[in-house]
Amino acid sequence: MSERDISDFKEHMPYRFLGKTGLKVSAFGFGSWVNFDKDQSFDTAYDLMKTAFDSGINYFDTAENYGEGEAEVLVGKILKKAEWDREDYVISTKLFFGGKTPNKQGLSRKHIIEGMKKSLKRLQLEYVDIVFCHRPDIDTPIEETVFAMNYLINKGMALYWGTSEWHAQDITLAIEIAKRHSLIPPVVEQPQYNLLSRKKVEFEFKKLYKRFGLGTTVYSPLAMGLLTGKYNKGIPSGTRFDEAGYPYKWLKALKSDQGDEIIAKLNKIDSVAKDVGCSMAQLSLLWCLKNENVSTVLLGASKVEQLRENLGALKFVDKITPEVLERVNDILGNEPKPLMHHRCC
Repeated sequence: MSERDISDFKEHMPYRFLGKTGLKVSAFGFGSWVNFDKDQSFDTAYDLMKTAFDSGINYFDTAENYGEGEAEVLVGKILKKAEWDREDYVISTKLFFGGKTPNKQGLSRKHIIEGMKKSLKRLQLEYVDIVFCHRPDIDTPIEETVFAMNYLINKGMALYWGTSEWHAQDITLAIEIAKRHSLIPPVVEQPQYNLLSRKKVEFEFKKLYKRFGLGTTVYSPLAMGLLTGKYNKGIPSGTRFDEAGYPYKWLKALKSDQGDEIIAKLNKIDSVAKDVGCSMAQLSLLWCLKNENVSTVLLGASKVEQLRENLGALKFVDKITPEVLERVNDILGNEPKPLMHHRCC
């Protein structure tokens, strides 16, 4: 793909406010989960982030535990070499899984502060734009976490904070605690969201968008590769589905009658994509973008060609009409249902 194609992506890249904040993020972001680790070469990682940035992506996501810290190290080295203006990119990281010993994990004040310092050192940054609570911590009072996150912001180590895979009731509690003490509340949630995983974004968080202006930076829009179309003829051996460890373990369930049913539906989705003129992966990404409550969709890639293919979805945004979305919903049959009205009059 030519430099002209990349400039076309940049020309078509939409930017959205992160929830009700004044921060603007690219509709597609770039994440370092899975692909940025000790086995990833610096040159490939650099080419991926540079391609993303040159294509208009300004939002880059990582976490303290991605690649056991290596993802943050790679991102930091790339930012150092690229010398982009700090105001031109948004960096987020996540805290929870800092290590195996008791106080290197969780959302205690101790781990949040010490973990943040270590992340900034690996990233070679003075601050991150967004810091996420990577998972809920049932052993730490939410009030302690809210105060600790505000400490990071007050000390200039982060500008905003959010949550990842929290339940709506805990997000609501965190916001209410922050307001009660005149603190900064969480402004964004990072859930999984794709054609096969919809309930949290489309149902559970529905009231939070309207009440608090919650933003979302969604991950796994291609369901760990399932929505790329490469498994539409079955699940071959030697793929991610045969890898027993995290994060692929749940995919092994697709080698079942349920998996056959899903694959049959995906073949029908592929037909819709062909009618639109794009790939199934591109349709899946655009379907996520069409949700007005999604601030940014995180892309992941191990090769530049793969990233460019995904970015090519931007050329088909206007072709994802309400009619196309309705066809997709009819095929999947998994659209979350609204709450029932029980009043008779």
